[in-house]
Amino acid sequence: MNQLEQLKQYTTVVADTGDFQSIEAFTPRDATTNPSLILKAVQKPAYQPLLADILRDHQGKSTDEMIDHLLVAFGLKILALIPGRVSTETDARLSFDTEGTVAKGRQLIALYEAAGIPRERVLIKIASTWEGIRAAEVLEKEGIHCNMTLLFSLPQAVAAADAGAKLISPFVGRIYDWYKKSTGENYTSNNDPGVQSVANIYAYYKKFGYATEIMGASFRNTGQILALTGCDLLTISPELLQQLAENNASVERQLSPEKAVRADIGRLSFDEKTFRFALNEDAMATEKLAEGIRLFCVDAIKLENLIRV
Repeated sequence: MNQLEQLKQYTTVVADTGDFQSIEAFTPRDATTNPSLILKAVQKPAYQPLLADILRDHQGKSTDEMIDHLLVAFGLKILALIPGRVSTETDARLSFDTEGTVAKGRQLIALYEAAGIPRERVLIKIASTWEGIRAAEVLEKEGIHCNMTLLFSLPQAVAAADAGAKLISPFVGRIYDWYKKSTGENYTSNNDPGVQSVANIYAYYKKFGYATEIMGASFRNTGQILALTGCDLLTISPELLQQLAENNASVERQLSPEKAVRADIGRLSFDEKTFRFALNEDAMATEKLAEGIRLFCVDAIKLENLIRV
């Protein structure tokens, strides 16, 4: 049994791609997308017909509407290949706009439901800003489930869970990148700050009985993935899925609810002021959140420019 098969015994494996062929090859339960992944996919010759269909079928609509239809078209194709859920991301330019994010989440779900997909099979991806977390709180009450992305710290995770978010996506690799650049150290999976961050969030959630799911994301190597075996979900790129599928070494569970309940952790609570201060005190989380929003904005604009051509 290869490492991917072993991992699936303890953790739900999610494909981190907009490439249908990769999804079909690795049989994940769920799949996640973002503007960068969709941009990468839509520029491949195999997906040009999908873009052409959107441009033809929705001629005369605004660029914003076209983008929504394109994101949902990818989501529909992905849902035809997986038994679970697809994550579709809101525009990063709405990261500090609660009302705009709520409206966008409702709009995306309406498009999925018009295509016959129940809202339970879709997660709306929202940046883990204070405003994004408040938007998730509103949407969750309407049965629109949210995936809180660009999450780099325990305060973000606590606030998201307290808001009732369905799922969070802590970014292991980007945390690792920041610390490696900051300290010059080459971390192993045993002392990797990204791995430790997710393990701490996992322990906190399980100790205090939160239903919010934890999905480790943004991996740089298979060591980081295997160090989080037992996490609720892990979203993995096709390249790393392939490496796991080609390796037959033994995989052991690293995270478990039984260990988590014994963790020596105190309960935390945040209002807007204390959340913003706690985030500001964490230089890594502050910088990576801002950088992530900027990068997703750049790719969203590139996607719009493709639509306009």
